[in-house]
Amino acid sequence: MSAEPSPFDRKLAHRQFSAEAFNTAWELIEKTDRGLEEDIDLLCHAAASMWHWRHREDLTDQSRSVGYWQLSRVFALLSDGAMAKQCGQLCLKYARGTPPFYQAYAYEALARAAAICGEMTAANRHLDTAEQLAKQVGEASSREMLLADLQSIRG
Repeated sequence: MSAEPSPFDRKLAHRQFSAEAFNTAWELIEKTDRGLEEDIDLLCHAAASMWHWRHREDLTDQSRSVGYWQLSRVFALLSDGAMAKQCGQLCLKYARGTPPFYQAYAYEALARAAAICGEMTAANRHLDTAEQLAKQVGEASSREMLLADLQSIRG
């Protein structure tokens, strides 16, 4: 006699897959020698993470902002400035009212997207806003990481 399969736990699946996909996308973001298939894998993981997050009961504006930030970064890495900008705008929408760290990263996403599009006036404006917000980030390691990302755009 075979045992009955255990019921599928959607809540647990969304929790596990949102984190796993986010972390895998992050690993691919940090990889400097991605090939075309890895670029596609990167996009799929970032989108899957956001999709699973949107099905979680504990979804907050802060977690939405992080998901859209990651998608914006991915599109920027793939040289799709228009999509990077749209995801950056969504990131900013959901970052409003969150701690300065998340708001600053929304402006970082918009700055990176503008730079990809060759809109350096807009990029510098977003960078200036992000740097002002960075001054309000209390945790030194978070502030330093943010400032390093901003500097990578300024060049």
